[in-house]
Amino acid sequence: MKAYQALAALAWACAAATAQAQMTPVGLWKSVDDKTGEAKSEIRIEDSAGVVTGRIEQILRKGADPAATCTECSDDRKGLPLKGLEIIRGAKKAEGKDVWEGGKILDPENGKAYTLRLTPIEGGAKLEVRGSIGPFGRTQTWVRVQ
Repeated sequence: MKAYQALAALAWACAAATAQAQMTPVGLWKSVDDKTGEAKSEIRIEDSAGVVTGRIEQILRKGADPAATCTECSDDRKGLPLKGLEIIRGAKKAEGKDVWEGGKILDPENGKAYTLRLTPIEGGAKLEVRGSIGPFGRTQTWVRVQ
């Protein structure tokens, strides 16, 4: 009986740790076009010393040029290939909340960088990605791939 209780406690602890580990933006995400509902790309978000960055890992849009570059970018990313392009920079976890903010997100279609807020939802299965300039902005929901 004690072995069963210990096994049950271990299983519960592992499940709790897994669920908590998912309440982070770190992982692979699929972005979806707001207008068409079609998958646009996969973005890999990583954490390095508490700072979150994200790169386009794969372009999923139908008919997209796999060799496309960021022609609209005006910073150090101008002319770089979209595949591998860093689009999220500098976000950090907010004190006491499952929210990452303070960074920037780049829209490679128009070359503009927006203030960023990342909020894992639905147990970490989805990610609310909010880009804004002042009070104006939009929120996309990305779906976890990994």
